[in-house]
Order: sequence, then C-alpha cells, then structure tokens
Amino acid sequence: MTKLRELALRNSSTNSIVGNQLKHWHGFHIIRQTCTEFPRKLKKTERKPWVTNINELKRIGRAERKERQIVRERILQPPQNGILVKELIPVAHQVNADRIQLFTCVSKVAQSIAIYSCSVCGEVHIGHRPHKIRTCNVMGSAASKEHCWRRGAVEHVLPLVESFHLYDRLGRAVSHNERLQVDRIPAILELCVQAGIDLPEYPTRRRVFPAYSISGRVIDFEKRFPKEDAPGKDIYACGFWQKRNNISDDNKSVDMQPCDLQGTAVRGMEAWERMRSGASRLMETYAVQTCGYCLEVQVGPKGHRVRNCQAYKHQMRDGQHAWQEATIDDVVPPVYVWHVRDTQSEKPLVNALKKYYGMLPAVVELFAQAGASVPNDYVVMMREDVAVPEWDEEKLVV
Repeated sequence: MTKLRELALRNSSTNSIVGNQLKHWHGFHIIRQTCTEFPRKLKKTERKPWVTNINELKRIGRAERKERQIVRERILQPPQNGILVKELIPVAHQVNADRIQLFTCVSKVAQSIAIYSCSVCGEVHIGHRPHKIRTCNVMGSAASKEHCWRRGAVEHVLPLVESFHLYDRLGRAVSHNERLQVDRIPAILELCVQAGIDLPEYPTRRRVFPAYSISGRVIDFEKRFPKEDAPGKDIYACGFWQKRNNISDDNKSVDMQPCDLQGTAVRGMEAWERMRSGASRLMETYAVQTCGYCLEVQVGPKGHRVRNCQAYKHQMRDGQHAWQEATIDDVVPPVYVWHVRDTQSEKPLVNALKKYYGMLPAVVELFAQAGASVPNDYVVMMREDVAVPEWDEEKLVV
C-alpha cells in the first residue's frame, strides 16, 4: 500500500500505468470497508429507514389528493382492484412450501447443533461453548455486561412475526375493538394467502369482477356477502391463540426423507434463499406495512388501527402505529449472531478479539456449521479474509 502511494505521488503526471494500479487499490479499499459494515441496531428513538424517499411519498400524496378532487372513474390494476395476479400464484405456493421445509430443516439440525439464548437481552449464539463477548447492555443486565446463557429453541432462530388475517384485503382495517376477534397468523403465510393460496381454516374473499376507484374511494360492484358466506363466520370470539399450535403442527407434519445432517442443512439453506427471494418478489406487488418504531407488521394496502404500540413517543400517537412500507427483513427478520470459524475448537469467542469476528444470520450460521455452503451474499460478513490473532498476539497487531 505504501509503495503504491509513493508511486502515485512520484508519477502523478503520467497516469497511464499508475491509473490502473490506483483503480485496483481503490477497489481493495472499498472491499475492506464493506467487510467492517455490520447491520446496525437502531436506537429506541430512531425510526426505521424509509424504503421510498420521504419527498417522493409527499409528492405521491399530493397527486392523490389532487386526483380525489376530480369526480371520475379510475381503473385499478391487480391486485389493487381485488383480482389476483396470476403470474404470482405459483410463487406464493413455492414460498409457502419453502417456509414449511425451512422450519422442518431447522428443527432437525437444531437437534445436533446447540442453540443458546441470553435470558436478559435475547441475544442468540449457535454452537457449543457460548461466546464471552460482553454485549449484554440492557436494563437488568450484569455490570460486566456478560450474557446469561440458556438453551434456545427454533423460535430463537426463526422468530415469528404475526399479522392480522384479512378476509377482504380491500375492506376496512381492523379496529381496536376487534383485536381479539380477528385471527393472527404468520406474516409470511398471510402474504401467501393474499397472493393466491387457499387455506380452509383461513378463508379469504376472491373477487371475480374488479373493483373501481371513484374520487379516491374504492367501489365494489359485487355483493359484499355472498349467500354461501355468512357474516361473522370467519371471526372466532374465543381468540386466535387456539389456532397458533395448528400452524406449527402443520410444519412438523412434513415428511422428509432420512438423510445425513449435511444434506438437511443444504436443503434448508436453499429453502431459506428461495423463501426470501420469493417473498421479496411478492412484496413488490402486494403491499406490506410495518411500524416505524416497533416490530408490528400488517399485510395489506394499509395498516390496522389497533392501539398497542409501546415504542418511542407512542403517547403522541395514542398508541397507534406509525405505518410505513415494509421490507423483507420486517417480514422474515434475520437474527444476526457471531460467526464461529472453527467449530472443533474448545476455545470460545472472547471479547478482546470481537473486532476480528464476523456475523451471519442465525439460520445461515446454523446450516453453515452443519456443512452447508454459505451464499455469496453473506461471504463478506463472515470476515474469513481477516486473520484472528492469538490471545498473546493481540497487542502486537497494528
């Protein structure tokens, strides 16, 4: 690096050869910067970054308000008019199949590889001998900021993000008084249902004739309640918690062929990648909303009106959520853990060398320790090109 800098300063007038060398040096510098960038945890007072620029959202809002002042009919395109997008129906079925296969693979691999979770802050570690990195900095943690480890389960690797199930995605939003009457299901499953999957236990309305927009108001020319559908038939007053176990039972009922641990990890890694890519493709067409300050997610063109937000300045919003456009990380949140390079070593990760360690999503780390290859999107975060010094060499590293 020093020689390249001296060569650039010495031959600044002739940049025929040095120009190519500087390009390679600049590219190396960019790669090194990318290696040090980890997903930053937002503070409690920070809002999630906007998917669309706020100025663009304001411009769209002004255009919509101006359009509503003109009384005329506007033809909506699927799925805004209630009609399914036929090209995305196979994608929805594939995403649901990958979701079930991923849950099954994680459950099988978790029987051989240990999962640890901190009982105070909730941090997750994959592999035997939990790390000694002191990052437990929440209320109630010890003064040394060391974690209090306990054995974890599948829900620590694949956290469940729920959403209210909508019988009619173009209907009114769920009110605060209906929060215990409407079923809550995983958001990824609700996205697949709205995209074309039919589940008997979670029926949804399928329109034959499209809806229209007149002065910004959606007009539906079909009957609101067909004869075969009774009002209130799909609302269970007993509560949605009784149906939560049925979803997990369906996931466990998938029969997979017996094979080695590595084969299960490879199939699980492929299912993880297909599920995220397929869900991202669905979210480009079917809107998903998330709160800017908490983890609440609502699949549909608008968010619900349940006042259960307890995040930053929720008193000013009367407990309502600050809805904005969601990303794939809001629907399928990756839990980032420290990457363990040598799984056979008995030495845990120490706090003094944490700047040399890499990070990976918990699902990817679990399958990687089982023998699956890590996708190229996560190779930079692993920091495999960074040499971790020994304990006695730490002070000698420049």
